[in-house]
Amino acid sequence: MQIHSLDKAQLINEVQLGSQLSHAVEGGRRADFALMLALLSPDQLETTPVDALPAQGKTERELRAYFELPEPQPLSTNESSYQNAAQQAKAFHESGLADARLLDGLKPTPLSYPPQGTKGMPEEVYHNLSGHERRLLPPTEDATIKASPQDLYLSLVQAKRFAEMYGV
Repeated sequence: MQIHSLDKAQLINEVQLGSQLSHAVEGGRRADFALMLALLSPDQLETTPVDALPAQGKTERELRAYFELPEPQPLSTNESSYQNAAQQAKAFHESGLADARLLDGLKPTPLSYPPQGTKGMPEEVYHNLSGHERRLLPPTEDATIKASPQDLYLSLVQAKRFAEMYGV
C-alpha cells in the first residue's frame, strides 16, 4: 500500500513544493532538501515546460485580400520592372510628380536594381576582372543538354566500339 501512495506523491516540479525547498536550503537541513529532490519526477518530459502552440493566424496573402492591399514592393527586379520604371519616368516628365507617385503606388518599383550580366557579382568587382578570369566564371543559368535519342544511341555505339578496341 505504501508503494502506491509514494507513486501518487510524485512531484512534477519544484513549484509544487512552495517555499519549503528554499527554507530547507537556508536552514541547512540537508536531509529535507534531499528528500524533496528525490520526490521530484525524473522524467524530463514532465519537467520541461511546454507552451501551447499559438493558434494559426491568417497568412499575409489572406490579410492583403481582406484589407484590399496591393502586392508588396518587390525587393529586386523582374521582367516587367524596367518597363514600369520607364512608364513612371515618362509620366514624371509629361505630367509631373503627382502622376509619377500615383504610378508608383499602383505598381511599386523594386527597391534594388542589381547589375545585369555580371554573374551575380558587384559591378566594380566584375569589371575589375580580366577577360581570362571572366571566362573561367561559372555560367549563371544551367546549360541544358541539347541531345536527342538518336545522338544518345550513336554515343553509346561509339563508346561500345571504343571499349572493344582498347579493352577499357
